[in-house]
Amino acid sequence: MKDVKHTETCAFSIGSGVRTCLLGIMLMTASMTALSQESDPVKIGMIFPKQGPSAAIGEYLSRGAMLAVEQRGSKVLGRNIEVVFLDESSAQQAQQNFQKLVDEHKVVGVVGGNSSAAALAMMSVADRTKTPLVVAGAAAREVTGSNCNPYTFRFQATVPVQMAGLMPMVKKEGEDVYFITAAYAFGQDILHTGRELLKDDGNESGVDEVPLNTADYSSYVLKIRSRKPHAVVGGLVGQDLSSFLKTWNSMGMKGKIPFYEIAVSDTDFWDVGPAASTGIYAKPWYYNDPDNAQGDKEFSKLFAQKYGRPPADKAYSGWLTMRSLLDAIDAAKSTDSKEIVKALENWKDDKGTFPAYYRKWDHQLIRPSVIAKVKDQITDKWDFFDVIAHTSQKQEDTLADFGTQEEVGCKMSEL
Repeated sequence: MKDVKHTETCAFSIGSGVRTCLLGIMLMTASMTALSQESDPVKIGMIFPKQGPSAAIGEYLSRGAMLAVEQRGSKVLGRNIEVVFLDESSAQQAQQNFQKLVDEHKVVGVVGGNSSAAALAMMSVADRTKTPLVVAGAAAREVTGSNCNPYTFRFQATVPVQMAGLMPMVKKEGEDVYFITAAYAFGQDILHTGRELLKDDGNESGVDEVPLNTADYSSYVLKIRSRKPHAVVGGLVGQDLSSFLKTWNSMGMKGKIPFYEIAVSDTDFWDVGPAASTGIYAKPWYYNDPDNAQGDKEFSKLFAQKYGRPPADKAYSGWLTMRSLLDAIDAAKSTDSKEIVKALENWKDDKGTFPAYYRKWDHQLIRPSVIAKVKDQITDKWDFFDVIAHTSQKQEDTLADFGTQEEVGCKMSEL
């Protein structure tokens, strides 16, 4: 009641007394608002597939991301972290959900984007709303190339980088190469890049651009078998890759013609099983790589303890992207979007054999990829691969592999 009486006295005061009283009330209100904001949770958006053919991949991406949150006690800037997880079942829905995260949930940043199409759709909203987006997947070159913007960062190496590491092995099989790719941005980029890398010392013996969620691959396998290429280069995603490999095996093609692909997930092969799994792949990471840094090994251990299985590479993608965003918020000492972007540009994971960082002029994560071959004899429920190489061994080589600004085509606008 004393406060009410004081307010009434203020209201009926005159002259400078009124101004002084009103100023005091305003300062007290501003102070209470600031205290409330400082105690409110920091909201982080997360957009990964929850349904459809990539749902298993989305599960690992989100689990990895949430483990990064848990490892820091679910706090950033000394405040609780609240993660809002929405779906990426299509590019259109991913874009709409990004807008929802900004408008309704007031997130300070987003991790997400498994597919290239979804990432490209979300990027425009990130740029327009000035909301930091760290893309966990999406290998299409446009993400950090012609479509780059100051609010988007990307974990996955581009298609050209991964293909440049894989194609020398493909060419050793012979000059005739058959392409079977998904009929959207990722698959089209693989096809375009593969053709460029083949034009001087190889031959395209055939190509199929396959609709997403194709149920029956037998006609495609028959076509490949009739062409008798020296090698097949795939650009299939999630359940489509699983379906293809199962058909490839059931039609007696496993071991007959070598199969190569980039940007695959361990979950694809766990779904296929040991009998049908085959091929050599460029991957972002593998849990059983002897060259993994100590932090990566600790992540693998914690993930296995929590979920009873090792982390798929997608779990690592989710973990590192979320970790880099939260690290940047702490480093910025702010939830201001421009300050977070600046902190992401200066973020480094510099422990271990292969340091990682986001290149400032295109926001591409610079880090070698793994070249892994499916084991001839798979005796472990989860360990399907032998790491046979990395796309580069020295940091300067890695930087060269990712291309110059002119080659990449990113013309970043100002914040």
